[in-house]
Amino acid sequence: MGYRIVVVGATGNVGHEMLNILDEREFPIDEIAVLASRRSLGTEVSFGERTLKTDDLDTFDFTGWDMALFAIGSEATAKYAPIAAKAGCVVIDNSSLYRYHPDIPLIVPEVNPDDIEMYKNKNIIANPNCSTAQMVVALKPLHDRATIKRVVVSTYQSVSGGGKEAMDELWMQTKGMYVPGQEREAKIFTKQIAFNVIPHIDVFMDSGDTKEEWKMVAETKKIVDPAIKVTATCVRVPVFVGHSEAVNIEFEDFLDEDEARDILREAPGILVVDKRENGGYTTPVECVGEYATFISRIRQDTTIENGLNLWCVSDNLRKGAALNAVQIAELLGRRVLKKG
Repeated sequence: MGYRIVVVGATGNVGHEMLNILDEREFPIDEIAVLASRRSLGTEVSFGERTLKTDDLDTFDFTGWDMALFAIGSEATAKYAPIAAKAGCVVIDNSSLYRYHPDIPLIVPEVNPDDIEMYKNKNIIANPNCSTAQMVVALKPLHDRATIKRVVVSTYQSVSGGGKEAMDELWMQTKGMYVPGQEREAKIFTKQIAFNVIPHIDVFMDSGDTKEEWKMVAETKKIVDPAIKVTATCVRVPVFVGHSEAVNIEFEDFLDEDEARDILREAPGILVVDKRENGGYTTPVECVGEYATFISRIRQDTTIENGLNLWCVSDNLRKGAALNAVQIAELLGRRVLKKG
């Protein structure tokens, strides 16, 4: 016996990946519905070997459906998620709307699976920000061993985090560098993204941090440990898919780099690729389409008493969004609903 599953926002990048991953992981499904806004109504999407037509989100009845994976942004989620939840359908939301609500769990299954029980408060589970999700998978097993005091992270985030239009802008600007008449001004980004890096993701806050940087701080504290101090600098880079992070960690206790490497090799969701030779590390190109969070460049930081540096790479459309949402659905099924 399987589940009745709804994918909301099935025509977008993340919704498309959700469908791919549900199929790849053979999630037990008896029935599936794919929803979109009226402007995309009737659009066909692929689910394994099947082709599905999108239904109208505005008129859809969520009664009798088990789970709804939402990938439609905060504004639309604010309208439709409570409707689904009230109808008894558990919402797994990819937007930022519910991440910081004290009664709603923010889940990375490898890190805080026990928090899944909190879903009963609102019938809603939040999926973390893409840059946070991959980092906390690496932090948690190290924190369990040596207790993290402080994290300094610099991100190198792909344009796919900004959606299809952002990817199109990078492509057109890159093409315009070589083809006269194909030049494209910045519309999605604040500056040219092709052959450039932009230290600005989301809006600026009064502190001088961007909202993306604040998210990494707040979400790491909620998912891993509120005592951890985090400071982040988030940068958009001209990469289509795959987020990278340079992470500096200060611990309460000494943790040798070799032990850290062994811990991470045994940790769920992580693949260590760490050879001190040319190409002995992972870049975004290698992580695309993969489930794992890749860790490389593990080394002691001798400028502080108990410090480590590492390099963290992941497919942001997968672990940073769609994969984590499907893993939450799997966790909910195993622990609570128990139908599959």
